[in-house]
Amino acid sequence: MSLYPIKLDRERNLKFGMKAIDLIEKKYGKPIMEIDGMGDGKLTMEQYATMIWAGLVHEDKELSPEKVMDLIDEYSSLPKASKEMWKALNSTFGTDKKKTEGKNE
Repeated sequence: MSLYPIKLDRERNLKFGMKAIDLIEKKYGKPIMEIDGMGDGKLTMEQYATMIWAGLVHEDKELSPEKVMDLIDEYSSLPKASKEMWKALNSTFGTDKKKTEGKNE
């Protein structure tokens, strides 16, 4: 499983293993791919914060979705943070560009 660095108050690492996905699914009460916005990227701010929190909590147990919002507002931006989140999530589900390049050639 790969770690995906994200610069916030310090360099942190997104990791979307089974535990992180389970946290997301428990929060929303459904499989991750059934969460509104997952297919088209139109997530709410709460959903973005929850997804990023789930990917970061492995290295900071005191983190919360609200704290993630504060960190992004203070040290980054939603476009930058969401880009890293999607990169890490796509890798977890085997849909990152590097893994799919050349399969149809």
